[in-house]
Amino acid sequence: MVGSRAYSLYHRYSDRKGSLPRGSVGRHPTAAPRGPRLPARTPADHALQALVALSRALFDAPDEGEILRLAMDHIVAAGPYRAEAAYLKVGGDLVPSPRNRQPHALAVGRRVRELAGQDGNVTVAGRPWGRALGLRGPGGLHGYLVVTSRSRPTEAERSLLALLVRHTAAALSVAFAHRRQREDALELRRLREERTALQRQLISVVAELGYERAVHALMADVAASGGGDEAVTRALHGLTGLPALVEDRFGRLRSWTGPSRPIPYPEPDPVRQDEMLHAVAKETGPVRIRDRLITLIRPHGEILGVLALVDARDEADEHTVLALEHAAASLALEMTHLRNLAETELRLHRALADDLLAGTDEPSAYARSEAVGHDLHRSHYIVVVQWSNRTPDDSFAQTVGRAASAVGMRSLLTRRSDHVVLIADERPHARALYEALARETGTRSGTIGVSAPSDSLNDIPHHYQEAQRALDVRRHSREHYGTTFFDELGLYRILGPGNDYRELETFVDEWLGQLIDYDSRHHAAMVETLSRYFDCGGNYDETAESLAIHRSTLRYRLQRIRDISGNDLANVEDRLNLQVATRVWKIVLGGPG
Repeated sequence: MVGSRAYSLYHRYSDRKGSLPRGSVGRHPTAAPRGPRLPARTPADHALQALVALSRALFDAPDEGEILRLAMDHIVAAGPYRAEAAYLKVGGDLVPSPRNRQPHALAVGRRVRELAGQDGNVTVAGRPWGRALGLRGPGGLHGYLVVTSRSRPTEAERSLLALLVRHTAAALSVAFAHRRQREDALELRRLREERTALQRQLISVVAELGYERAVHALMADVAASGGGDEAVTRALHGLTGLPALVEDRFGRLRSWTGPSRPIPYPEPDPVRQDEMLHAVAKETGPVRIRDRLITLIRPHGEILGVLALVDARDEADEHTVLALEHAAASLALEMTHLRNLAETELRLHRALADDLLAGTDEPSAYARSEAVGHDLHRSHYIVVVQWSNRTPDDSFAQTVGRAASAVGMRSLLTRRSDHVVLIADERPHARALYEALARETGTRSGTIGVSAPSDSLNDIPHHYQEAQRALDVRRHSREHYGTTFFDELGLYRILGPGNDYRELETFVDEWLGQLIDYDSRHHAAMVETLSRYFDCGGNYDETAESLAIHRSTLRYRLQRIRDISGNDLANVEDRLNLQVATRVWKIVLGGPG
């Protein structure tokens, strides 16, 4: 019952293994005599050989679909069978083969699913015998092969069909195993690649964290050391290799570390500086402006300064940005701390200075001055500072304090509505404070008034008025800006409102004091002689006649006046001040005695 197709299948696969063609033995004329003749092969023998060849083909098939196709195409090798349908189990569902016969596909598919993994009969019109055979392996059900026959199969044909089903199921098991092996290999490769990527990412993160910790630790050490601006720029330059700098909020250089520092450093343009600060403040993180990478030192919203790297070749990377941000954070803490200290010191100094200017008891003032580290036992000068383009707020007061410290002045500081006041423990230099403030503010439109020395705390309010008088005289003079000392004002000291008896007395004592002392010790009349001389308009004869002395005696007295007082009657300023002093001595202070 095995047909010609089984026979041809056998020869197709047996020829691949090197079998000789039929009828080739004994055809050569010189061939040796034949041996005993073998029994002729039966159709069943041919069917077995065909199934063996089919089995080899099944195991060589590339995938599960090809295995089912071979089994369906060569089912006739097992008997009078026809393959109606085949199914593969994929993801828990039975997927029909594209080669399934369509007229009965729905009914057959429904019946196969009803069997739930068991073998069972299948009814197909026109085919008396039908069977759904499960294709099973070690891993369970792989699928189904649905076979029908035009007649009931014999026992031998059933055995051959069972053999074909087992070989098909075994080939499917191998194919599934290979598929799982390939999938596992692909998954393993994917996992290895993912592991490698994660390891690289982890190494990068560890390196990044290590760098960040190193930068943070370095900047923390810099801040703890109290090195200030220079320590931060030095550390930042060492980390990045780029020149690092700190400017104040007005654009004036505070510190530069690295090559190519401009000398002199360019004077800032206030308008451009404000525009730059506004542009950087709008962004998050450092901002590139021309050849600089800039970040603001802004701990609580208020801009204290600018930290920048000079990056002319655009070499900055994420590590550079990280270092710049950490340096800015460190510097912000440092500058905030210094600012808080300065504000606290300023408040203490201001409270003491305010009390001294208003008048306070000496024991309390001395105790408080020791607490803030200032010696009030020395002579003091009151210094009044006014700048045309600066409001005398806390910021300007701190600017004045920095400038005073820069020129070596030890002082207490406070402010009023239109000026800042310093109580300094020594006479200021004629130009040093003014020049320092001109550099700090960027303008020379400022005026400074300095009092005469005060040897007593009780005299400080009076000397404060002297400093204000000196500032006012300077502001109304031809040269509005600069420094004026009260003890250099001469006649201007007693002009204007606010003068009192003490001021007049001081003026007279400065210009006539030595002559008055001389007259007292020697019972002379030098001051009276000088007064009569001015009253007579400098006329020798009239002066001598009014004093009832000889002209030569008058000449002698005038020379002695020059020698004793150190003033020159030929000098216009000295002559004016001496004349006013004699008038005050005679009229206001009551003359001789």
